Amino acid sequence: MGRIWSDENRFRMWLKVEIAATHTLAEAGMVPQQAAGTIAAKADFDLNRIRQVEAEVKHDVIAFTTAVAEKVGPESRWFHYGLTSNDVVDTAQALQIRDASAIIAAGVDRLSDVLKQRALEFRRTPMIGRTHGIHAEPITFGLKLANWYAEMRRNAARFERAAADMRVGKFSGAVGNSAHLGPELERKICARLGLEAAPVTSQVIQRDRHAFYVATLAVIASTLDKIATEIRHLQRTEVREAEEFFSEKQKGSSAMPHKRNPVTCEQISGLARVIRANTQAALENVALWHERDISHSSVERIILPDSTILADYLLHKTAELIEKLRVYPERMLRNLNSTGGLVFSGQLLLDLVENGVSREDAYRIVQRNAMRAWNEDKNFRELIAADPDISNRVPADQIDRAFDLARQLRSVDMIIDGALAI
Repeated sequence: MGRIWSDENRFRMWLKVEIAATHTLAEAGMVPQQAAGTIAAKADFDLNRIRQVEAEVKHDVIAFTTAVAEKVGPESRWFHYGLTSNDVVDTAQALQIRDASAIIAAGVDRLSDVLKQRALEFRRTPMIGRTHGIHAEPITFGLKLANWYAEMRRNAARFERAAADMRVGKFSGAVGNSAHLGPELERKICARLGLEAAPVTSQVIQRDRHAFYVATLAVIASTLDKIATEIRHLQRTEVREAEEFFSEKQKGSSAMPHKRNPVTCEQISGLARVIRANTQAALENVALWHERDISHSSVERIILPDSTILADYLLHKTAELIEKLRVYPERMLRNLNSTGGLVFSGQLLLDLVENGVSREDAYRIVQRNAMRAWNEDKNFRELIAADPDISNRVPADQIDRAFDLARQLRSVDMIIDGALAI
């Protein structure tokens, strides 16, 4: 990914665009075939020479064409023929983003595969579900992983569309009116490069495409942040249901030898903020003066490399995190049972209603016992058994079924299978 955004590769992409244009114009009779052949054979550049010229002329495309012309010789008068700077810059950038997108798409698929594998591994591993950070009802760890998997498949679909939106080039000239080449030649040059021709442009490809692309990377990063944040909670000492891998020689604190901190998760959460912040800059780039200004250019030299490099890195780190994640099923079950059955209160509410109690009264009866269990550290199931408002209305076997963990989780396999089929 770093190579894609290097200065050397950027200018190589420019050269690729220029040569494709020259060949296409030669086929159309607008450039001599001999000149096109000479350009294809001799066109090259020295990166230091480009930088030297740019320091004088303060224009990177002119520095580039000058450096190439010095290599080509007299036939270089046909180099960059009929083109404006952004015909080259924007089209070459599309090639860079296409290459970067292939790496990111592979990273999304790899993380999806790891999530799917571990969801199957833990599909029947019960744990407590939490809402507002408080015990709610039982789930399985596999259900949580399957939820993340399904979100990553949505991210894959979003990213495919965003990447496709960026696979466009343009050769429509300084204001988008195709005064020198015409739309047909534009389409042919783009096809030669494996791109679509943008149907209409100003001097630049419109930046709503770029904003959507960076925003999609931010959504992906937010999913990774979501996963990391959850694992950070599960790794809390008092929870300790899962934790990121901690190597034999790793150290968690300079002062406290016992520490095993979720540093990878915290890095993922922190760097996700950078991609989200870059989205704001991408959105600001949409509004340019008239047919073009260059206020977007300097911004994109930062946010496009940074966002794609970070997305690739975070996808790799998250896949590694999930792949090596330490999971503690016994601790999950112990935490689930730690409230003495409080997490089955919803089923008891329904059972009372089924046996003729109004919902309001049923809620009051169950909550009364639940609050006593909370406040007095009592066993909720024992309190329920001793409450005549419940035992006189609900048969004993139905109360037993209310506390049946397998009953609560009876639909989980079907849900996971549906999610993993995406």
